[in-house]
Amino acid sequence: MEPPTPVVSGQLVAYWEFIVENFSQLLFRTGEHAEIISIAIAIAVPIGVGLGILCTFDDRLATVVIWLAGIMMTIPSIALFGILIPYFGIGAEPVIVALVLYSQLPVIRNTYVGLTDIEPAALEAGRAMGMTRLQLLRKVQLPKALPVIMAGVRNSVVILIGIAAIGAFIGAGGLGTFIFDGIARADVPMIVVATIILSALALLFDYGFGVTEQLFRLRNGEEIEPSRLTRVIQRVRA
Repeated sequence: MEPPTPVVSGQLVAYWEFIVENFSQLLFRTGEHAEIISIAIAIAVPIGVGLGILCTFDDRLATVVIWLAGIMMTIPSIALFGILIPYFGIGAEPVIVALVLYSQLPVIRNTYVGLTDIEPAALEAGRAMGMTRLQLLRKVQLPKALPVIMAGVRNSVVILIGIAAIGAFIGAGGLGTFIFDGIARADVPMIVVATIILSALALLFDYGFGVTEQLFRLRNGEEIEPSRLTRVIQRVRA
């Protein structure tokens, strides 16, 4: 195996030096970015799931709501930030509102699809037991639709982490600050390191929501193929 070329070796040294010299700031900006995403998701998921549930009551309403959510996804983030600034000012607030709006399409659509794709036999069995529509929703439809809903949430999170980086343009902070500063200074290590951390953050959030989904499914008594973490949790609960 050939040793790394001097150019590649020099780049790796430059990346490592940047991490060492700016470790505290990288940690701070990563936490800032994660906080923005967490707040946005905490607001967006209940809204999206609620709208998805409402859509199951009327197909015409579903068409309109999903269409409007799709339109929101086509608006460039910089333009949407500009529209929101007069109402929410500069900083994290307009970015969080924009992220909530951008996240609606995957959550609403997956909730609607998951709830309407339940086997008729399961619904009939619930009705035969005397369940009301609300009980059917809570005890039959939502548990069975959970994997589809969580897939929408996970897709939203990955999308939002990238969009939130653009929020640094209007003073929201986060890892986008390093990317914009790196572009302004032509500082390649700053851009590359911030991008790698963004990707790692997206993977971390995605994995976290995947574990959360498994925990909910275990709580509902479903049989799932256990991961290593799930097997540990099962042993602890036993």
